[in-house]
Amino acid sequence: MVSLTPYIVLFPLLGFVVLGIFGSRIKNEKLIGSIGSGTVGLSFLIAAAIFIQMLGAEPTDRKHIVELFTWISTFTGTTSSFAAPVSFQIDQLSILMTLVVTGVGFLIHVYSIGYMHGDRGFWRYFAYLNLFIFAMLNLVLADNFLLMFLGWEGVGLCSYLLIGFWYEKKFTGDAAKKAFVVNRIGDFGFLLGMFLIFQTFGSLTFDTVFGGAAVLGPGQSTLVWITLLLFLGAVGKSAQIPLYVWLPDAMAGPTPVSALIHAATMVTAGVYMVARCSILFALAPATLQVVAIVGGVTAIFAATIGLVQNDIKKVLAYSTVSQLGYMFLAMGVAAFGAGIFHLMTHAFFKALLFLGSGAVIHGMHDEQDIQKMGGLKQYMPVTYKTFLIGAIAISGIPPFAGFFSKDEILWKAFSSDYGSVFLWILGVLGAAMTAFYMCRLVMLTFEGKQRFGHDLHPHEAPKTMTVPLMILAFLSIVGGFVGLPKSLLWGNAIEHWLDPIFSPAYSKLMIADHHISWSEFVLMALSVGIALAGIVAAWTIYTKRADIVANLSSRFKKTYSLLLNKYYVDEIYDALVVNPIVNVSDKILWKGFDVGVIDGVINGSAGLIGWTAQRLRKIQSGVAQNYAIIFIGGIVFVLIWLIVK
Repeated sequence: MVSLTPYIVLFPLLGFVVLGIFGSRIKNEKLIGSIGSGTVGLSFLIAAAIFIQMLGAEPTDRKHIVELFTWISTFTGTTSSFAAPVSFQIDQLSILMTLVVTGVGFLIHVYSIGYMHGDRGFWRYFAYLNLFIFAMLNLVLADNFLLMFLGWEGVGLCSYLLIGFWYEKKFTGDAAKKAFVVNRIGDFGFLLGMFLIFQTFGSLTFDTVFGGAAVLGPGQSTLVWITLLLFLGAVGKSAQIPLYVWLPDAMAGPTPVSALIHAATMVTAGVYMVARCSILFALAPATLQVVAIVGGVTAIFAATIGLVQNDIKKVLAYSTVSQLGYMFLAMGVAAFGAGIFHLMTHAFFKALLFLGSGAVIHGMHDEQDIQKMGGLKQYMPVTYKTFLIGAIAISGIPPFAGFFSKDEILWKAFSSDYGSVFLWILGVLGAAMTAFYMCRLVMLTFEGKQRFGHDLHPHEAPKTMTVPLMILAFLSIVGGFVGLPKSLLWGNAIEHWLDPIFSPAYSKLMIADHHISWSEFVLMALSVGIALAGIVAAWTIYTKRADIVANLSSRFKKTYSLLLNKYYVDEIYDALVVNPIVNVSDKILWKGFDVGVIDGVINGSAGLIGWTAQRLRKIQSGVAQNYAIIFIGGIVFVLIWLIVK
């Protein structure tokens, strides 16, 4: 089955080509949707078959390299000095990511058939989605940094196309450009990191680089710089401080796009890259500290903003930034398996929440302000129940999926040699705020009295939209059981599955396999209690004591305004970065250099030629005698020159 790996990548590309060339001529939306969804579904089936085959193999026999062809090859004499093949690596980490990308991606494709019904760019939308999945699969299956970077840039391009899909609206174009530009900052760091990797190890192939790193000692400055540059790439792609600002604006695109970007694909690319390079980060403990602090601070920073947002998609967007912070917190305390576990569970419940919000927006005729909703559960019972499941899962309440992965991260942040009480406190506070704002979101959207006009007639979404919601709701309930603590039942299956990938890093960090202790259960109970307190507080305030909100917002008006305006970070960036660059570009580079120098040279040369032509044209008088005189004069001049010579 492993030999079929290239088809996992090929099918979405084939869907893109077919829809890109013939999509405008296909007038049947169901056929377009079937092509777009079917290609991703086929990729998922192949990945699932390979996964089942890997389950029956020994852990040491689960890694395979499938090489297609040599992409780039340079030679010094007769010896190859650089080679970059198009080859795919199948192992425990890549197959898990492939299942998440294709599985959740397939459900989002199916959902989109109903959501995008009637849109004039229906075929173009599915072509872009297929291209997005193709790029992401290249990223997670690549066996070298260059092919990974191709997928990395590919998802950046596709995010630009999908965020700005409704290009006739100015704000979608602005959001797409913002995402593209901010990501380029991180990508520049990734590119520099690749240059330094090649200079250090003489290759960009994972096996060669990681094998070469395995014999090195920790703390070398070169490895610190490599990992910091790679992490800069991850900060941009996975929306961490200070490059998180593009992600909330990405809500301008269609809601299924938000689900695809936020749940299973683009924003998790940075987390996956750090996990894939775990051995490099293990050899740079200083970078691990940076990763942990950035992740923990981002988790709580974004959660505070989510407390007061009123756009249903903006709440979920800041929730995504916060949850990505949790994943990087896990990576920073060397809990690589826990970080990937949370990546998987987050894909389930965050896709569910975004698609649920899309169903609400669809049923509310494009209304996104939760202050203008309320009482929707009687109109959208399936959406309400599935959305509630997603909200409970992300809040970390047992036995839902988010509880197991979130609690594993909190425990490792507390107990790991690379963790601390400070990092644990950041994680717990973030969890409490997550539970609060998710309960607030549910209360204001589905519970209480109706706050929308009588002219609106909310309705449940079609089955193409509700069936994916129900599947994701099921996964949000049971998905966490693969990560049960080791002392319970069958133990932590996902950690055991990923252990061969991360064991080289753990050995470098000298992390032992700690047995579970009573303190883990105490901290587990404490974190659940804090999350429940957040839920109870939100439920009480938004169902029985609405006056508390008014009193707090008026009493702490400046704080409320600060959070509502997202700490004015966009305004600060505009003042310190964007506007100065625009002014320099406009007044100096454009008006000064471009208009004054370049245009001046070009226009001046044209003027000089014109002036010269005006004088030379007088020679063309039309009098034959004048031409004869010039002709004879020329002959005389030539004769004299020859005699003198």
